[in-house]
Amino acid sequence: MSGVADAIEARPRVGLGLALGLVGVIAFSLTLPMTRTAVAELDPWFLAFGRMSIAGAIAALLILATGVRRPAREDWPLVAWSAVGVVIGFPLLSSLAMKHIPANHGAIINGALPFATAVLAALWFGERHSRRFWLCAAAGSALVIAFALRGGEAHAFGFGAAAMLAAVIIGAVGYVAGGRLSARLGGIAVILWALAVALPLTAPITLALVWSAPPHAGWTAWAAFAYVTLVSQLIGFFAWYNGMALGGIARVGQVQLLQAFFTIGFAAALFGERVEPVTWLFAAAVVATIAIGRTRPRTNA
Repeated sequence: MSGVADAIEARPRVGLGLALGLVGVIAFSLTLPMTRTAVAELDPWFLAFGRMSIAGAIAALLILATGVRRPAREDWPLVAWSAVGVVIGFPLLSSLAMKHIPANHGAIINGALPFATAVLAALWFGERHSRRFWLCAAAGSALVIAFALRGGEAHAFGFGAAAMLAAVIIGAVGYVAGGRLSARLGGIAVILWALAVALPLTAPITLALVWSAPPHAGWTAWAAFAYVTLVSQLIGFFAWYNGMALGGIARVGQVQLLQAFFTIGFAAALFGERVEPVTWLFAAAVVATIAIGRTRPRTNA
């Protein structure tokens, strides 16, 4: 009976976790298009380290102003891994990738991130799920790949694709570390500390890049820079990490399967790109895999 009661009690937390995860995914869905827009005029190294530095400075000020909870000694390795994954690794590698491949190709590769996150959560922290969850996770990933490849949109595997794949792998590390730590510190504290910890590295590199080649760009590139700095690097993680803490790292991670479809929807709304009806059929199928795969995670002690 206690197991049934625990499951019933957990449902509202899981629902809220999935909702927060969806908010994070919507925020992240513009990251690759905005990055692609920015690197058309800005150096990708400056874009990556600039967004890290400005977000890091804001994070440091928020920590000082609000007295955000300080990580315990045993928490610092996870803070460091979160910084390596989502503060440094993913922004840098995805910025380099967007210089060489289109955003829709990046979205194809990024579709592997939810499955990579689920696998890493299982291997690293023993987060266990039912066979149904894993089948649905694999089916959802396959649907995203099938959607991307149905029109022959695959590109040759070159530097850009390799950089994006590396971004997915290191991003999964940051997601899992941050999601795990958010259960103890809260999502806001985790991303603030991860950004602040990286600041002694990111700020000097940014200053050196500005000194050697002062950036010049139009307002669209700077607007894209502002988005990836404030939303992709900071605000989106407030919702994302809290969602993972409430709903489970792997399960909430599956919500990111929808990111490619949100990206397409935003591209249609903002840039006038045509969206075929079949796109929404694939999106509905992905939503179904997420709904069917909803099971409570069991974590090994």
